Amino acid sequence: MTNPVTLLSIFIGTVAFLFLLFYPKKGLYWRVLSAIKNDNKILIEDILKKIYHAEDSGAILTSNDLINTINESPKKILETIAEMETKDLISFKNGTLKLNEMGMDYALHIVRVHRLWEKYLSEKTGFDKKDWHEIAEKMEHKLDTRQTKELSINLGNPRFDPHGDPIPTEAGEIEPINGKPIPNFKEGTIGRIIHIEDEPEIIYKQILAEDLHIGSQLHIVENNEKRVVFHSEGEEYVLAPIVANNITITELLKEEFSEEKSFRLSNLKNGEEAKIIGISRECRGEIRRRLLDLGFVINTKITVDLTSPMNNPRAYLVRDTSIAIRNEQAKFILIEKIKTHAKSH
Repeated sequence: MTNPVTLLSIFIGTVAFLFLLFYPKKGLYWRVLSAIKNDNKILIEDILKKIYHAEDSGAILTSNDLINTINESPKKILETIAEMETKDLISFKNGTLKLNEMGMDYALHIVRVHRLWEKYLSEKTGFDKKDWHEIAEKMEHKLDTRQTKELSINLGNPRFDPHGDPIPTEAGEIEPINGKPIPNFKEGTIGRIIHIEDEPEIIYKQILAEDLHIGSQLHIVENNEKRVVFHSEGEEYVLAPIVANNITITELLKEEFSEEKSFRLSNLKNGEEAKIIGISRECRGEIRRRLLDLGFVINTKITVDLTSPMNNPRAYLVRDTSIAIRNEQAKFILIEKIKTHAKSH
């Protein structure tokens, strides 16, 4: 016969286990159930966003495209597509996916959160821009409508994210990008970069490595099937067309641009004098405020004062004050070189 003490211990242990398992909201059962529901929600939202981006670019998205690009089992993806069709989020015919009105509204909310969060990361944090997209990919699933509205207000209701993508309004309105990819323009065209596509990641990283900025002006000097060459802010860039295709520009009039005048401060040489004509839009948040506080403001004359053995950082003479900054910061400061005339003897 089992000892009563042993039975009591088994009973208490069983009760404790069931308590831990089914404790309201915090028990293991509910946490697992919540995780399953959350995973399903994330998958639905990822599918909606992919369909939205395909439709926005004029492409057609199929179930096979989703199976090849989403890290989930084909069975789960197909089951989720069927569920989304039942909820009237999408239409699924002959393997092709299209957003219904309800699905479009939902997709625009996800896109709005993603782009607002990238704006937040660029303006309010020190995260590197190569990490913005990945962080926003996670946060887009966590903010509800009220939190999204508060975030937008906190940022000043921005119209575009740091890549130049339009941010949908709360009502789902979205501004068009008034430009075309660089390869669409002929040689001799001058323009301004208004958008840099951050997907696919492998191409975006190549653009980041080139240190190209939103708002920078450029002059296309060569454009063919093999390469695109252009000048911008004192630098020459040579890109493969597939990379240049992820950079959108708007055309400028010739009188709006002079490639001989606009340089990055990092290109200023010893003995040269220049005046500051602006700070790149790529420079945001605390870095921008610091540069302005240090005196790097429009129309201020500037020269190289001192250089380190590795030429980085360098000290610049600004309003009779020697200020040292790294080249990574100097590249954000745009200058116009002042021509000096040789003294007559």
